[in-house]
Amino acid sequence: MSDNYEALIPAQIAFNEQGVPLSTTFGDVYHPQWGALEQAARVFLHGNHLPERWQGKETFTVCETGFGLGNNFFALWQAWRGDPRRSSRLHVLSFEAHPLTREDLQCVVMRTLPEPEKALAAQLIDAWPPLLPGLHRLEFEGGRLTLTLAFGTVARLARQASAGVDAFFLDGFAPRVNPDMWTRALFGQLVRMANSGATMATWCCTGDVRRGLRDAGFLVSKIPGHGGKREITVGVLRPGMGRYCSPGAGQEDVLVVGGGLAGAGVAHALAVRGHTVTVMDPVFAQGLGASHKGHIAAAITPVISRDDDIRSRLSRAGVARALHRWQGLEGEARPLRCGTIELVSDAARAAVRRESLARLAFPSEWVRWLDVAEASQRAGRCLASGGLWFADGQRVQPPALIEALLSHPRIRCMAGEASSLERDNAAGWIAMDAQGNTRVSAGQVVLANAAQAVALLSTIPGILRRPKFEAMYRLAGQVSFYSGADGDSTRVVLAGDGYCLPAQHACFVGGSTYLPDAQTSEVTVQGRADINKKVAGLLNVIPSRLTRSSNAADGWAGWRAAVADRLPVIGRIDEVPGLWLACAYGSRGLSWAPLAGDIIGASLNQEPLPLERELLRSIFPR
Repeated sequence: MSDNYEALIPAQIAFNEQGVPLSTTFGDVYHPQWGALEQAARVFLHGNHLPERWQGKETFTVCETGFGLGNNFFALWQAWRGDPRRSSRLHVLSFEAHPLTREDLQCVVMRTLPEPEKALAAQLIDAWPPLLPGLHRLEFEGGRLTLTLAFGTVARLARQASAGVDAFFLDGFAPRVNPDMWTRALFGQLVRMANSGATMATWCCTGDVRRGLRDAGFLVSKIPGHGGKREITVGVLRPGMGRYCSPGAGQEDVLVVGGGLAGAGVAHALAVRGHTVTVMDPVFAQGLGASHKGHIAAAITPVISRDDDIRSRLSRAGVARALHRWQGLEGEARPLRCGTIELVSDAARAAVRRESLARLAFPSEWVRWLDVAEASQRAGRCLASGGLWFADGQRVQPPALIEALLSHPRIRCMAGEASSLERDNAAGWIAMDAQGNTRVSAGQVVLANAAQAVALLSTIPGILRRPKFEAMYRLAGQVSFYSGADGDSTRVVLAGDGYCLPAQHACFVGGSTYLPDAQTSEVTVQGRADINKKVAGLLNVIPSRLTRSSNAADGWAGWRAAVADRLPVIGRIDEVPGLWLACAYGSRGLSWAPLAGDIIGASLNQEPLPLERELLRSIFPR
């Protein structure tokens, strides 16, 4: 469990007599009176030799300590998009302990920015995340520009962030009021993330700051300042320090083994980054979405825990990635963002949940408590209890979603089974069938074939034992289909003991069962009876009121693969180059699929990673 939870405290903005915005928390201005954009250009861009240093590069990454009002980001964005020789991709990692709410951000930046930057600010405001602690990845310019916002104290999150940084903008409030932004420990974490030749710039010229930067590894000097600043501080990482950044990020072909949700999520995330991807699975003989054929609908919903544990943090990160990745899909592939009510009928459990909400201090637009009347109004029917309302709950149609993800023009789907894998120094990875014939070769390979990944990994020489992964097990389960229009089911996802989804095409889905020792996964009479009780309880009706769907099938059955801690297994196999796992998704495949794709894609393309290091460790193959 997370023992260092920090509730996020939003910024409080005021304006001084000159009309410059200031933080009431720190009693300091966000930028000098002579202009935020001018400071960004003269201190941070000029001090880091931009735009010259990104020109002709595939990717370039900036790290900023103190996002504030976003002025440095807008100036950087404007300079990058206006440079015909700009890097192909630009990534920004920015820390902020006290972010503005969307409403305050809009009020301030639209009041202070000139017109060209207002157009950029409008895009940021539209994408602005809820004020939840942790990392939030935003994408602009068709994904060529990314902004990873780290919401929380920099002392904690600098240790948790992963990136290969080329330029640092040190722009916290003054050391006298905000000393945590200028510590030697922080500078050490920045150097940990620095690429070879990384530069830094800051308006701050105090002796302690300059000495701290030197001790961390920067060659520091002063150059003439501007406005009220006689000098500013700049620096470059000492030779021999920093990460090596390979020049060809994003160009390798990738083989993904497995054509279900896990494989489709990874393949799509890599394809949108420019990789050519081959997805291999025998199920493609029946169609691209055949792994979930007949699975009418499923749900994706975040969870919370009293201490904001690993599972809760991973869950909200996955749901956020799903919203970003999948809301742009068309037709039935696009998830319905209908919201979820997690019903809590027991008074003692309800008290615990409400106490958790108060402790976590999450924004009410993301999660809040509904009493029974409010819950009934949301659901469009009379419920027996209230519960937690998650605005980001979604209903998903798995076959349509998988087919849309795999239909990207850079993805090729191949019907067939990989029986073994070999590493060839010239060709990279080679997948062979049962007869030993080569089927596919690629520079990188991702095993996303659930429980079958254990056997396939064992065919590779030199792989170390991974006891948790090797103990992966399968769970059979089924869902049931019911007849009913919207008024007979629910307008939202209802969750608790089981779940019930909004109707579509006069049919709604209820679930589900978990059978750990089953030999087959099939729809059974007993399974349907168990689900009837759960759905009836959620809908506040007697089980006999539920009517079977006119659909030819009573339901759908499938398998879940899981490991002991019920967390996914996602990450690189370190012993051999270019081998990844993305499996053991259990009953949360819709949460983990987009998250896994972005973790692997960001790693391959030298982007800031979308998760904290402790979360990445929790899902690392072991």
